[in-house]
Amino acid sequence: MANASRQAAWEFWGTELKRRREDAGLTQEALGHRVFVSGGYIGQFEQAIRKPQLDVAVRIDEILQTDGFFERTWRKLIDDKRYPDYFAGAAELEPLATKICEFEPMIVPGLLQTPSYAQSLLLGGNPLATDEYIEDKVRGRLDRAVILKDASRPVYWAVLHEAALRVPVGSPSVMTEQLEHIARLTHERKILLQVLPFAAGAHPVIGKSLRLMEFEDAPPTVYTEGLYSGTLLDDPAVVKRVQQDYDLLRAAALSPEASRALIESAAEDHRRCVSTT
Repeated sequence: MANASRQAAWEFWGTELKRRREDAGLTQEALGHRVFVSGGYIGQFEQAIRKPQLDVAVRIDEILQTDGFFERTWRKLIDDKRYPDYFAGAAELEPLATKICEFEPMIVPGLLQTPSYAQSLLLGGNPLATDEYIEDKVRGRLDRAVILKDASRPVYWAVLHEAALRVPVGSPSVMTEQLEHIARLTHERKILLQVLPFAAGAHPVIGKSLRLMEFEDAPPTVYTEGLYSGTLLDDPAVVKRVQQDYDLLRAAALSPEASRALIESAAEDHRRCVSTT
């Protein structure tokens, strides 16, 4: 679905939400309370500024007694099979963000992945998948990364654990290319990146990944991901706690300059593995 027609469809979704909410005699705040989001979020759904998650659409149907209308329409709109359903909401928000902060404990984040690295990572998790399936998923990641090339790109700040530089994904040449790509992005000042070294030890989000997204006209949102599941969190208290944890990560990480040096050193280590094979 083209971006313009998709946006028009979301505007229809929002218009229907407003109409049916008002028919039920509910304010935005009252409906938000019943579906566990703020009234402001209901307003943003109605204006097509923000897209709801599937569970919110389901609860709206239950409260407004709309016989599954909003769930069915949601599923038709979130039809991009390049992303799993649990990640689709986060992918929709990325182009709207003014700032994205990420932490990854084991792998390079999707927005920074090279085609070969993404392919190797996907094959590792889907060893029996068809070439078409893998190519489609890789294309999805590359399409997302376009936002880092745009003149109006968001501020992008990532903290990677040193394990992401060392754990081999694919061949040594794949890792060399991937780390050189990250180093190049930092040299070109397109991203801010720090490495949390092994020596840092325990930290607030050990073993977890997280993404903080800030927006011009909407409150910040946190995305966390588990096994075949993802959650968007916008409760102000939770977001504030995650922001504090991320500040602690940045404080424990190497400086951007030292991080680049470590990335380039790790790339050289992988390159030496290529020359000995």
